Amino acid sequence: MVTATTIPVGEARLAPKVLLHDHLDGGLRPSTVLDLAREQGYRELPADNEADLARWFATAANSGTLEQYLETFAHTVAVMQTPSALERVARECVEDLHDDGVVYAEIRFAPELHLDGGLSLDEVVEAVLRGFVAGQEAADASGRPIVVRCLLTAMRHAARSLEIAELAVQFRDRGVVGFDIAGAEAGNPPSRHLSAFDYMRANCARFTIHAGEAFGLPSIHEAVAFCGTDRLGHGVRVIDDVVLPPGATPGDETFDGAQLGQVANYVRDKRIPLELCPSSNVQTGAVASIAEHPFNILAKLQFRVTVNTDNRLMSNTTMSREFLVLHEQFGYGWADFERFTVNAMKSAFIPFDQRLRLIDDVIKPGFAVLLG
Repeated sequence: MVTATTIPVGEARLAPKVLLHDHLDGGLRPSTVLDLAREQGYRELPADNEADLARWFATAANSGTLEQYLETFAHTVAVMQTPSALERVARECVEDLHDDGVVYAEIRFAPELHLDGGLSLDEVVEAVLRGFVAGQEAADASGRPIVVRCLLTAMRHAARSLEIAELAVQFRDRGVVGFDIAGAEAGNPPSRHLSAFDYMRANCARFTIHAGEAFGLPSIHEAVAFCGTDRLGHGVRVIDDVVLPPGATPGDETFDGAQLGQVANYVRDKRIPLELCPSSNVQTGAVASIAEHPFNILAKLQFRVTVNTDNRLMSNTTMSREFLVLHEQFGYGWADFERFTVNAMKSAFIPFDQRLRLIDDVIKPGFAVLLG
């Protein structure tokens, strides 16, 4: 289904956007990967020029499984082991998001993956936060500010989640707004990390959990029922707990008569945000294609859906491109994207007054211009 009015690429970039799910080590510029590899003597890159390297990442990530998708990160993480590299990658991340019209972003990364060069966990976080500050200061000087905050991620197959949760609370007043677990879901249930989630709650701190991307409904059930997550990282497989009316297809205008199971009802009723990443969800095999993505079903059934990039390098994407993909497949217009963007801003981990200010002073006026 496509609307009569096509959204031009240039206008998509002008729309104010909110990004809740984006990995720092999944968004490097190919040119930066090459530069850092040369500086650090890393000789394992699969290509030696920008175009071929970008093509390799996009092709290798398009594997159809989360496990193979994650293998591409070996190269980006390998060149992010020094303070200067981490700071550069973080600063360029802010620059790229700013250029794409993002006005608020929460960028996540796993400090425990950046210790091979001898850095401490504190030093890793400090370097990334310096990069974010530098990028935001440059945006401020341009007259078009961007707010970027950080989520600290623990790897779900490792045993450092409590330590990373403590790190997130330690840096909560310096730009870190939450905690996350990520990595292969199968065999690594979120309930293994209850001590970390308990610590976050005890300190009135926020967290999201990667769940319902590869492993399905049981992962979502654990994340919401046992762990008490504030948001669901992906959460796309909540659709497994929805029975559609006979003959319904993902592109339909309504889904009257759909039956929600207990988990789906809980997620919707509690307004637990879904950090959906359409292009990435196809690459990892969470869904078969954009046409079959349940985004439209979940949106029409009034789940709190948000649009995200996940990994801009691996998925060769931007927030503008994700908007366009959804527009072309489901016919969404500016009013829809305003709703999804407000959903995301409501779900951010910054204080309520700051969220409201961005909604009223930046997001709504920005979409008002596009809506005419």
